[in-house]
Amino acid sequence: MEQAQREVSARWLGRVAYDDAHLLQRQLVAERIEGRGIDTLLALEHDPVLTLGRNASPEHLHLTEAEYVARGIAVRHVERGGEVTYHGPGHLVVYPIIALRAGGITLREHIRALEGALIDACAAYGITAERRDGAPGCWIGERKIGAVGVRVEQGVAWHGLALNVGRDLDAFDLINPCGHAGVVSTSIAAERDWQAVAAGRRESVGAPPPPLAEVALHVARSYATAISAYVDPATLSAMEIEVR
Repeated sequence: MEQAQREVSARWLGRVAYDDAHLLQRQLVAERIEGRGIDTLLALEHDPVLTLGRNASPEHLHLTEAEYVARGIAVRHVERGGEVTYHGPGHLVVYPIIALRAGGITLREHIRALEGALIDACAAYGITAERRDGAPGCWIGERKIGAVGVRVEQGVAWHGLALNVGRDLDAFDLINPCGHAGVVSTSIAAERDWQAVAAGRRESVGAPPPPLAEVALHVARSYATAISAYVDPATLSAMEIEVR
């Protein structure tokens, strides 16, 4: 990986419909392929949606697509690797649009940087997470807290990572998360509740989860550091304003 530092932009978009975010990614990817713009991290939360990657299969779904839609959950077949996952309110999604080839970054380095960003974000809230061989993403024991799925076109990576922050995890019971039957999903808020119970601090159970924009700051800084880049201070300041 190239050692010289370069700038990346981080943008907190708030709650965005999946199709709108997908279109924005497409536009930024086209710019980077043409050598225009700069590498960008799009941080946001989605309206409820299932995304099915290239390795998804019908047995990963517990309902028909029509039944998901009837429950208010959109279904989208997408270009990224991986199987099926859920995004919704309270779930942080970060899409790094990164010119890997131009930056001297390998795909393996990119994926490890994404996983490292998930791990570092969890650590910022006192949660110890880890990688698992053969199962991309972020885990706490047997519980999955974060997912990774990417696509590379002409040397430019897009799609990215998701981190469960809030307590609403019910939709994960309607799928095999990332293709793994029986996987238990968890979140920053859920893990902090368990920690509070274990420490005898039951009054802390149910405390508000951290703001998604705040969590996104940790993700952006960790990812940028891992690829020997720095986040544009102006865009970070804008994210910090959203936190307040």
